[in-house]
Amino acid sequence: MSVDEAAPRWFTDALATPVDKGTVEVDGATIAYRAWGDAGNPGVVLVHGGMAHSGWWDHIGPQLAAGRRVVALDLSGHGDSAHRSHYSLESWSAEVLAVAEAGGIDGRPVLIGHSMGGIVSFAASHMQGDRLHGVVILDSPIRDLTPEEVEMRTKIAANAGPPKVYPSVDAAVARFRLVPPQDTAEPFVLEHIARESLKQVEGGWSWKFDNLRMGREGRGSLESMAPRCRVAYFRCERGIVDGALAARIGRQLGPDTLMVELPAAGHHPMIDQPLAVVTAARTVLATWER
Repeated sequence: MSVDEAAPRWFTDALATPVDKGTVEVDGATIAYRAWGDAGNPGVVLVHGGMAHSGWWDHIGPQLAAGRRVVALDLSGHGDSAHRSHYSLESWSAEVLAVAEAGGIDGRPVLIGHSMGGIVSFAASHMQGDRLHGVVILDSPIRDLTPEEVEMRTKIAANAGPPKVYPSVDAAVARFRLVPPQDTAEPFVLEHIARESLKQVEGGWSWKFDNLRMGREGRGSLESMAPRCRVAYFRCERGIVDGALAARIGRQLGPDTLMVELPAAGHHPMIDQPLAVVTAARTVLATWER
């Protein structure tokens, strides 16, 4: 049985949902996004993690789109967006707000960010909180480096060359790995994400992210940041945030922050517990919308 044949109905229905794709220019870089639901509705911006892309949300976004406009972007240096010579939380935050407007969200959006994307969302909540309805953070260490950033900085320090070129899509997909490694994953989700991570290059296929320049800069500023909008934080039970770090994050986010644990979830919950992510997001959105 193929992965497609093994995928449940909810997953195939989500991927079959009509999607709008577009781009917007932000500080000299072309930023790609995809969107579900009717333009002109209140909405959500989905922010992926390091070395990832907007396709990580393809099975999540459509399930949040009832009565909403849901936009997922490729941060610069990722997916189908342009690469920059320098990446910062400020530029990524600007990209998130720009796609909210260009993607057709009416009013102040809610940001839902995973890992590095959660850190970008947290930074946006401090720098541009008056333009946000709220922020949902999924298993982000905030001031600590994410595993993806550690991996990328190690490659940069080792003077790693361009990403490896594979002779075929299938050969590349067979080499796709999560950072950090995760024992549990829905295979149909993992394969879809892996295939969406590739671009055709001379000689074959390679990964889309910027292998030579990725890595967040200016992290010291995070220590003095505090959110200026409502925040919900979801720690994954089998993720990268232990109890001590969660307590520290809770103190930084403030006493009004909703902090909840996603049971049995690894660091990439949209891959091993996708319906739990949908349920958590729907619950927070419905509460805030009231």
